[in-house]
Amino acid sequence: MKLYFKYFSIHLKSQMQYKATFFLNFFGRIVMSFATVASVLFMFTRFNQVDGFTVSQILLCTSVVSMAYSLAEVFARGFDIFPRLLGNGEFDRILVRPRGIIFQVLASHIEFLRLGIFIQAVAVLLYAIPNSGVIWTGDKIVTLLLMIFCGAAVFFGLYIIYTSFAFFTTEGLEFMNILTHGGREFGRYPYVIYGDGILKFLTYIIPLALIQYYPLLYLLDRAQSKLYMFMPIISLLFLIPSYSFFLIGLRRYKSTGS
Repeated sequence: MKLYFKYFSIHLKSQMQYKATFFLNFFGRIVMSFATVASVLFMFTRFNQVDGFTVSQILLCTSVVSMAYSLAEVFARGFDIFPRLLGNGEFDRILVRPRGIIFQVLASHIEFLRLGIFIQAVAVLLYAIPNSGVIWTGDKIVTLLLMIFCGAAVFFGLYIIYTSFAFFTTEGLEFMNILTHGGREFGRYPYVIYGDGILKFLTYIIPLALIQYYPLLYLLDRAQSKLYMFMPIISLLFLIPSYSFFLIGLRRYKSTGS
């Protein structure tokens, strides 16, 4: 962890070299990310509910998924630029260094500008919490925290899969944005509204529903079983096939020679 914090400090100092530019971009991202919220509010000018969920409950979904996504983007950005490391030969250096490959890729890039989305999501969450109709008890607070941090882990797993494909194609595959950025966009609403097929896919294949829809039912007292509370923890099993796919790709890696 000491070495990671060293990398953290280096990236922060690097991105703060031009402070005015950094803060302008930072606040610009905050303002732009409110467009997502505006689209939700605009829809509710025509409809009072969506599949039985009120606007504050929808905003709770929006904020949780946005927070999870932004945390993954900040700290797992190295995986998003991984194809570049393969193309310019930098990955060869990673292989010969006495540190774990995952750690080095993580530490290779930290995108602090992405925290703008996180701050916007926190603001929306603070609005939604007292208006969502949730009776906040200790277990509900734990559920909310699990939704956020386990959700970040699921998006992290998706970035690992994106990286793993690069071993086979050299270039990144943009279709993965359907699951990363698209997962955030679709997460503006409870995943159940997209139909039973999509809900099953996001439950058993890409477990985004485990960190959003099912624990939301527990928060709203629509499901009493404690299993719904711990669904986000179950979603962490997704990291096993993600990492396994990464290892398969790593065994097929061949140096570019550059």
